[in-house]
Amino acid sequence: MKFAVYCGAATGNRPIYQEEVAKLGQWLGENGHDIVYGGGKIGLMGVIADQVLANGGQVIGVMPDFLIAREISHQGLDQLIEVKSMAERKQIMLDQSQVCLALPGGPGTLEEIVEAISWTRIGQNPNPCVFYNIDGYYDGLKQVYLQMVEHGFLSQTDYERIGFASTPDELMSFVREYQAADNR
Repeated sequence: MKFAVYCGAATGNRPIYQEEVAKLGQWLGENGHDIVYGGGKIGLMGVIADQVLANGGQVIGVMPDFLIAREISHQGLDQLIEVKSMAERKQIMLDQSQVCLALPGGPGTLEEIVEAISWTRIGQNPNPCVFYNIDGYYDGLKQVYLQMVEHGFLSQTDYERIGFASTPDELMSFVREYQAADNR
Protein backbone atom coordinates (compact mmCIF):
# COMPACT_ATOMS: atom_id res chain seq x y z
CA MET A 1 0.00 0.00 0.00
CA LYS A 2 1.23 3.49 -0.73
CA PHE A 3 0.64 6.31 1.75
CA ALA A 4 0.57 10.01 0.87
CA VAL A 5 2.29 11.46 3.90
CA TYR A 6 1.86 15.08 4.95
CA CYS A 7 4.12 16.27 7.76
CA GLY A 8 6.33 19.02 9.09
CA ALA A 9 9.54 20.35 7.63
CA ALA A 10 10.42 20.83 11.32
CA THR A 11 10.73 18.17 14.00
CA GLY A 12 8.74 20.01 16.65
CA ASN A 13 9.90 20.71 20.17
CA ARG A 14 9.10 17.34 21.74
CA PRO A 15 11.34 14.32 21.11
CA ILE A 16 8.29 12.05 20.99
CA TYR A 17 7.38 13.36 17.52
CA GLN A 18 10.66 12.20 15.99
CA GLU A 19 10.61 8.95 17.98
CA GLU A 20 7.09 7.98 16.96
CA VAL A 21 7.52 9.04 13.33
CA ALA A 22 10.72 6.95 13.17
CA LYS A 23 8.83 3.95 14.57
CA LEU A 24 6.02 4.45 12.07
CA GLY A 25 8.48 4.74 9.18
CA GLN A 26 10.21 1.55 10.29
CA TRP A 27 6.86 -0.21 10.56
CA LEU A 28 5.77 1.00 7.12
CA GLY A 29 8.98 -0.18 5.45
CA GLU A 30 9.07 -3.52 7.25
CA ASN A 31 5.46 -4.22 6.29
CA GLY A 32 5.92 -3.57 2.58
CA HIS A 33 4.33 -0.13 2.47
CA ASP A 34 5.65 2.79 0.44
CA ILE A 35 5.20 6.53 0.77
CA VAL A 36 4.80 9.49 -1.52
CA TYR A 37 5.52 12.75 0.26
CA GLY A 38 6.80 16.29 -0.22
CA GLY A 39 10.37 15.22 -0.98
CA GLY A 40 12.20 17.04 1.82
CA LYS A 41 15.21 15.89 3.78
CA ILE A 42 14.52 18.06 6.83
CA GLY A 43 12.12 17.80 9.75
CA LEU A 44 9.67 14.95 10.14
CA MET A 45 9.69 14.64 6.36
CA GLY A 46 13.30 13.49 6.48
CA VAL A 47 12.67 11.21 9.46
CA ILE A 48 9.81 9.31 7.80
CA ALA A 49 11.61 9.05 4.44
CA ASP A 50 14.84 7.80 5.99
CA GLN A 51 13.09 5.15 8.07
CA VAL A 52 10.90 3.83 5.25
CA LEU A 53 13.97 3.61 2.98
CA ALA A 54 16.11 1.95 5.67
CA ASN A 55 13.45 -0.69 6.22
CA GLY A 56 12.75 -1.78 2.67
CA GLY A 57 10.00 0.57 1.54
CA GLN A 58 10.05 2.79 -1.52
CA VAL A 59 9.85 6.56 -1.20
CA ILE A 60 8.73 8.98 -3.88
CA GLY A 61 9.14 12.70 -3.31
CA VAL A 62 7.10 15.32 -5.12
CA MET A 63 8.57 18.80 -4.87
CA PRO A 64 7.99 22.11 -6.63
CA ASP A 65 11.03 23.46 -8.45
CA PHE A 66 11.17 26.56 -6.23
CA LEU A 67 11.75 24.33 -3.18
CA ILE A 68 14.31 22.19 -4.98
CA ALA A 69 16.20 25.40 -5.70
CA ARG A 70 16.52 25.92 -1.92
CA GLU A 71 18.39 22.59 -1.73
CA ILE A 72 16.11 20.94 0.78
CA SER A 73 15.20 17.94 -1.37
CA HIS A 74 16.14 14.47 -0.17
CA GLN A 75 18.85 13.01 -2.43
CA GLY A 76 18.38 9.35 -1.46
CA LEU A 77 14.83 8.77 -2.70
CA ASP A 78 13.70 6.12 -5.15
CA GLN A 79 12.22 8.94 -7.22
CA LEU A 80 11.95 12.72 -6.97
CA ILE A 81 9.25 14.24 -9.15
CA GLU A 82 9.78 17.92 -9.90
CA VAL A 83 6.61 19.95 -10.39
CA LYS A 84 5.78 23.61 -10.99
CA SER A 85 3.26 24.23 -8.20
CA MET A 86 1.98 23.04 -4.85
CA ALA A 87 -1.37 22.24 -6.48
CA GLU A 88 0.36 19.91 -8.94
CA ARG A 89 2.26 18.28 -6.06
CA LYS A 90 -0.91 17.63 -4.09
CA GLN A 91 -2.67 16.09 -7.09
CA ILE A 92 0.24 13.77 -7.90
CA MET A 93 0.49 12.66 -4.28
CA LEU A 94 -3.21 11.91 -4.20
CA ASP A 95 -3.17 10.10 -7.54
CA GLN A 96 -0.25 7.87 -6.53
CA SER A 97 -1.52 6.81 -3.11
CA GLN A 98 -4.19 4.71 -1.46
CA VAL A 99 -4.16 6.43 1.97
CA CYS A 100 -3.70 10.08 3.02
CA LEU A 101 -1.82 10.34 6.31
CA ALA A 102 -1.06 13.49 8.30
CA LEU A 103 1.73 13.36 10.86
CA PRO A 104 2.36 16.33 13.17
CA GLY A 105 3.14 19.48 11.22
CA GLY A 106 2.22 23.08 10.70
CA PRO A 107 -0.17 25.01 8.48
CA GLY A 108 1.04 23.34 5.26
CA THR A 109 0.46 19.87 6.66
CA LEU A 110 -2.99 20.85 7.84
CA GLU A 111 -3.87 22.50 4.53
CA GLU A 112 -2.90 19.41 2.54
CA ILE A 113 -4.80 16.85 4.61
CA VAL A 114 -7.86 19.09 4.99
CA GLU A 115 -7.98 19.53 1.22
CA ALA A 116 -7.85 15.74 0.79
CA ILE A 117 -10.70 15.40 3.31
CA SER A 118 -12.71 18.04 1.47
CA TRP A 119 -12.17 16.22 -1.83
CA THR A 120 -13.38 13.02 -0.14
CA ARG A 121 -16.65 14.70 0.80
CA ILE A 122 -17.35 15.68 -2.82
CA GLY A 123 -16.32 12.36 -4.33
CA GLN A 124 -12.94 13.41 -5.72
CA ASN A 125 -10.77 11.37 -3.33
CA PRO A 126 -11.50 7.69 -2.64
CA ASN A 127 -8.61 7.41 -0.16
CA PRO A 128 -9.07 7.23 3.60
CA CYS A 129 -7.66 10.29 5.39
CA VAL A 130 -6.03 9.76 8.76
CA PHE A 131 -4.43 12.04 11.36
CA TYR A 132 -1.59 10.22 13.13
CA ASN A 133 -2.24 11.58 16.59
CA ILE A 134 1.12 11.41 18.35
CA ASP A 135 0.89 12.43 22.01
CA GLY A 136 -2.54 13.98 21.45
CA TYR A 137 -1.23 16.41 18.81
CA TYR A 138 -4.51 16.35 16.86
CA ASP A 139 -6.93 16.18 19.82
CA GLY A 140 -7.91 19.83 19.38
CA LEU A 141 -8.61 19.34 15.69
CA LYS A 142 -10.74 16.30 16.45
CA GLN A 143 -12.81 18.53 18.73
CA VAL A 144 -13.20 21.10 15.94
CA TYR A 145 -14.57 18.40 13.63
CA LEU A 146 -16.97 17.24 16.36
CA GLN A 147 -18.10 20.85 16.79
CA MET A 148 -18.77 21.01 13.04
CA VAL A 149 -21.07 17.99 13.45
CA GLU A 150 -22.75 19.51 16.49
CA HIS A 151 -23.43 22.77 14.65
CA GLY A 152 -24.64 21.13 11.44
CA PHE A 153 -21.69 21.88 9.15
CA LEU A 154 -20.43 18.29 8.87
CA SER A 155 -22.52 15.14 8.82
CA GLN A 156 -21.83 12.38 11.31
CA THR A 157 -21.18 10.05 8.37
CA ASP A 158 -18.55 12.37 6.92
CA TYR A 159 -16.97 12.78 10.36
CA GLU A 160 -16.68 9.01 10.67
CA ARG A 161 -14.71 8.97 7.40
CA ILE A 162 -11.92 10.98 9.08
CA GLY A 163 -9.47 8.78 10.96
CA PHE A 164 -7.51 9.53 14.12
CA ALA A 165 -4.92 6.90 14.99
CA SER A 166 -2.09 6.70 17.50
CA THR A 167 -0.57 3.36 16.50
CA PRO A 168 0.06 1.44 13.28
CA ASP A 169 -2.62 -1.07 14.34
CA GLU A 170 -5.21 1.69 14.77
CA LEU A 171 -4.16 3.18 11.44
CA MET A 172 -4.53 -0.08 9.55
CA SER A 173 -7.79 -0.94 11.29
CA PHE A 174 -9.27 2.36 10.07
CA VAL A 175 -7.90 1.80 6.55
CA ARG A 176 -9.27 -1.76 6.34
CA GLU A 177 -12.74 -0.71 7.55
CA TYR A 178 -12.92 2.48 5.47
CA GLN A 179 -15.76 2.87 3.01
CA ALA A 180 -15.54 5.76 0.55
CA ALA A 181 -18.51 8.00 0.06
CA ASP A 182 -20.88 7.03 -2.71
CA ASN A 183 -21.26 10.37 -4.48
CA ARG A 184 -22.75 9.19 -7.74
